[in-house]
Amino acid sequence: MTDLSFPSHAPSPDESPGKALSGGSGHRFDTQRHWAASLSLGFRARDGRTRMTRARHHGPLRVQRPFYPESGRIAESSYAKPPYAEPCHVYLLHPPGGLVSGDELRIDIEAESGAHALLTTPAATKLYRADSHGVSWGQHTHLAVRPGALLEWLPQETLCFDGARGVQSTTLDVQGDGRCVGWEVLALGRPASQLPFVSGRVEQRFALTRDGRPLWIERQPLDPMHSRFHGYWGQGRSTVQATLWAVGLDDPAAAVEALRQWLPASRNWAVTQRLDVLLLRYLGDERNAAWEICQQAWELLRPWLSSRQASVPRIWMT
Repeated sequence: MTDLSFPSHAPSPDESPGKALSGGSGHRFDTQRHWAASLSLGFRARDGRTRMTRARHHGPLRVQRPFYPESGRIAESSYAKPPYAEPCHVYLLHPPGGLVSGDELRIDIEAESGAHALLTTPAATKLYRADSHGVSWGQHTHLAVRPGALLEWLPQETLCFDGARGVQSTTLDVQGDGRCVGWEVLALGRPASQLPFVSGRVEQRFALTRDGRPLWIERQPLDPMHSRFHGYWGQGRSTVQATLWAVGLDDPAAAVEALRQWLPASRNWAVTQRLDVLLLRYLGDERNAAWEICQQAWELLRPWLSSRQASVPRIWMT
């Protein structure tokens, strides 16, 4: 494993590691560059409120203090009493604001029985162009939902710059009657600046299991040099895509029909369900449209999952 500690002294010009370091900082800038950060959070129901009982971090990954914006709110009379403790809202912070070559972010979230946690980010995540060595980055998220828990994973969008190289993976481990809803909104290139995504390679991976049984496994490479990226049977040159998932709905088929009736009709999105997993997809060129579709779908699904109306994080409106 690469040693990320600061050296006790500045390397001399004769020391071979000095060729791979910058100014004696200890950070490599060659093909072996590797800057790691990790965050591990745990949520537990206690005295009717969801508490963040574990918060461990390494490197530039932190959280703000927990928020309780739904305190005192009562569920609509048309829904049953919420089966979970009062929701805890948490904002994940990555001060650099994006990933560069060599970055390796690992996020681990666990919601225990009776807990209800909502996690989001204060801004979009940026995936920057790879360095001259073509070193990739990695972002790996593991969500564990124990029986009787609800986890909402709602990060703001990801902006992928031309030339970016890396892997994003999301693993969902749901147990028993645990429930989870989340999304990933990805915009490729910067069309407004006339900087399209024409080089690089980004791979997205999703894996959802319930009690160890695979329900949804997906691997999507995004390579602008591949025919799939341009063909209408694949990406069709679209620059924005989004996936929303929900698992644990009592009647996913009814939820699908409700979304089809309630959301504005468009050829850019579709929704379906299989093995009790609801999936909504967006494919087009409008980042705001993708976000709005996902948010509207979440607002509709939230009472079905938690017996609570949606409480939009204030950070989304800033």
